Amino acid sequence: MINVRNLTKIYTTYERGHTLRETAASLFRRKMKEVHAVKGISFQVAQGEMVAFLGPNGAGKSSTIKMLTGVLHPTSGEAQVLGYVPWKQRQQYVRRIGAVFGQKSQLLWDIPPIDAFMMNRAIYGIDEKPFRKTLDQLSEMLQVREVMRQPTRQLSLGERMKCEFMMAMLHGPDMVFLDEPTIGLDVIAKETIRDFIREMNRQGITFVLTTHDLGDVEMLAQRVIVINYGEIVCDDSLDALRRTLGDKKVARIVTDEPLSDSLPAGVTLLERIGRQEAELEIDTSLQPLKAIIQALNEQYGIQDMSMSSLPIESVIKRLYAVQPEI
Repeated sequence: MINVRNLTKIYTTYERGHTLRETAASLFRRKMKEVHAVKGISFQVAQGEMVAFLGPNGAGKSSTIKMLTGVLHPTSGEAQVLGYVPWKQRQQYVRRIGAVFGQKSQLLWDIPPIDAFMMNRAIYGIDEKPFRKTLDQLSEMLQVREVMRQPTRQLSLGERMKCEFMMAMLHGPDMVFLDEPTIGLDVIAKETIRDFIREMNRQGITFVLTTHDLGDVEMLAQRVIVINYGEIVCDDSLDALRRTLGDKKVARIVTDEPLSDSLPAGVTLLERIGRQEAELEIDTSLQPLKAIIQALNEQYGIQDMSMSSLPIESVIKRLYAVQPEI
């Protein structure tokens, strides 16, 4: 579905300077500066995958997505999506993709979403019968049958985002790009949107998700690509990403005696919750879990203890700190 080879994007900017002399000089001659936003990245996405494409601000994530949607031309390299070169065959290409941007609306503020849906039907040339069938299915799944007839300005954020998804899906795209699709939503609206995405993915639609909400990543993504400093620093499954940091777990523990700074090998204090309660990170690659629990019990006395996998937030945060080798 996506085949990217050595994709590069370089922006040219100009430095003006901050002193009066430098500002005056820039009126006649500006200092040029090149920003290497994307540095020859390569990856592939197969049909039906759900891929999270992540990176901190300024990592090259947005530039890559804009090239894949045909908004930007690359400086060099190649990319094909659904067999099209996005920036060269844009008119044919956009008929096959959908996009949902959490911070940019496709709906019209003063008219009901249903009218915007009808406008999209005319733009894409969708026949009446399949359009009505898809409209009924989507409105039932997203529970917006009534609200989609109200002006967009009267809808809650959750209702509007559900209609945004309908807008993106009505023409039957094979691939959908999601940018912060659940930003600002409450727990119930998030769950409805996530269930909808999972169902569409089960029906064979490929999704590429960019987000800073790692709950979306954990609940939706089968694979994670992390870009930083313009280069891909990791491309693997969530479980494999956790394993890259070693066999680590997070434990919440309540003890008889207050925990001191003297902890067994492989144990790191993450947070003190109370005098006798804390959150610990346990690295079982340094010594067996049984031995760590025994040492903690002998030293402090364990009243209660719960164990969980290393949170995805910790994994991604550490990957963001990775600088590619030069």
